[in-house]
Order: sequence, then C-alpha cells, then structure tokens
Amino acid sequence: MPKNEMLTQIEGIIIYRNFVENLPYNPLLKTLTKEKRKLGILSEVLFWKQVRNRTFHNIDFDRQRIIGNYIVDFYVKTLGLVVEIDGTSHDFKQEYDLERAKFLESLGLKIFKISDWDVKQNLSVAMKDLENFIVENYS
Repeated sequence: MPKNEMLTQIEGIIIYRNFVENLPYNPLLKTLTKEKRKLGILSEVLFWKQVRNRTFHNIDFDRQRIIGNYIVDFYVKTLGLVVEIDGTSHDFKQEYDLERAKFLESLGLKIFKISDWDVKQNLSVAMKDLENFIVENYS
C-alpha cells in the first residue's frame, strides 16, 4: 500500500494513508482481547458505535487490537493510529502508560488519547478532536 495514497477527506482536506507494516503481535493475548470486547466498557462501546463499519469518514477501525505485548483500545491500520480511551484505571498507571506509548511510537504509530469522561459527556467534541488530530497528522 503506497504511503502517499489518499485514504479519505475530512472537510475537503485530503487524508493520506500511513500504513505501518510488520507490527509485532503476541498471540498469547488473543483470549484476553475477546474477553475485553465482551466486557463492553461503556465509553468504548459508545466510541465504537461512532466508528464501526467505516461510519467515521470511511475509515476502518479495529477494536481491541494486539500490538506487541499490548492491547490497544482502537487501531486504524491505514493510518498507523492508536486511539486510547483513558478511564480512571489509568490514574495509577502513568509509568506503564509512558512505557507503552514509547513502545508504540517507536513502531511509527501515532496515539490519540481521549478521556472516558469526554466520550460519555462530550462525544461530539471528542469526535471533532479526533478529526482535527487526523487532519493535523495525516493531511
């Protein structure tokens, strides 16, 4: 997949593919990803309803994607974009989150973080912030 190929447009601005190849994958996490999907954390479900089936600018999102020894909330293969919804469980895991972010960024991935509260209380604003992040990083 060529890097400079157009993926979509957001408000007339061309968004280019940034497919990151050969991502590491730990198959031992597969069962855990299925369990996490079934848990149905409210903010993740609300966000998923906004993006599944290419309903967000025709962009394909994966949910609970394994990258290395980590499971990310959402992943966009065609952009090399990780979307993380941070709830209160992240309040005491700053060091872990930092290591994780360093690892993901070392692979050439970009990370968009959104708070659990914003997804539940300001979903339209959160989606606009995601649009802006994509325009800033992939146009």
